[in-house]
Amino acid sequence: MDKIITISRQYGSGGREIGQKIAERYGIPFYDNELITRAAKESGFAEESFERAEDKATNSLLYSLAMGINVYGNQDFGFSGLSLDDRIFLAQSDVIRKVAEEGPCVIVGRCADYVLKEREDTINIFVRASMSFRLHRAIHDYHIEEKKAADYILKNDKRRGNYYSYHVGEKWTNLNNYDLVIRSDIKGIDQAVDCICTYLGD
Repeated sequence: MDKIITISRQYGSGGREIGQKIAERYGIPFYDNELITRAAKESGFAEESFERAEDKATNSLLYSLAMGINVYGNQDFGFSGLSLDDRIFLAQSDVIRKVAEEGPCVIVGRCADYVLKEREDTINIFVRASMSFRLHRAIHDYHIEEKKAADYILKNDKRRGNYYSYHVGEKWTNLNNYDLVIRSDIKGIDQAVDCICTYLGD
């Protein structure tokens, strides 16, 4: 298998687990939070800054105005004229391109589908699932309190969508952006992995 696989996923759909299993099956590197760590080390930014940048990203008018001020007038931002969040995104994108150059791998999240859009060897996958499936995973696998689980799922989906929208300028849920969209709740995680590998030509 000689492809770069990017996985975007709804919270609780099992996309990260699916990505790990695909990487294990092919014996290729898997990047998720590890990508943040590597980007932090290579760029010199604190690792916590990467986590805060994703949490902060929103498409609200207030944030957009604030980002405009940061880009053009805040003395706390460096010579590049870019906000800290934008520089973090660029540093992270740099790492995504580097690991892709190193060979086949699986990259979860981080707008990797957009960052690698010029590469012909990239397969972009979106993993989704029913709310009931996602609730079950949130409660039993991630140990989210039952009465808070639905709200937690929706907030995480919104955070991911806003992060994608801010940096990419498109809707994260636009399924036309992906080569393959898969429902992990219909047959389960392992069969979703089998389906993806069949698609990849395994």
